Amino acid sequence: MKKYINAKDILPEHLIKEIQKHVRGAHIYIPQTERQNWGVSTGIREELNERNEEIVLKYKSGLTISQLVNFYNLSEDRIRRIIYDREK
Repeated sequence: MKKYINAKDILPEHLIKEIQKHVRGAHIYIPQTERQNWGVSTGIREELNERNEEIVLKYKSGLTISQLVNFYNLSEDRIRRIIYDREK
């Protein structure tokens, strides 16, 4: 769980008073206005895309789905979805 930030530490007094007219003493969540897509900041999205491309190439070069399941430690359904999604 993320640590809470005291509004007094980041908001001007007039804004705090305005918020207190609507919410007194309760915890509120203020969503971000802009958010990055999943995996962009960590690079995992790119890694998974590369892995999935590799799976498709190995399948096209003759490896069976069973061999890919064992090699990548993924379920047969997941391997099939990766292959069929990339072939569209």
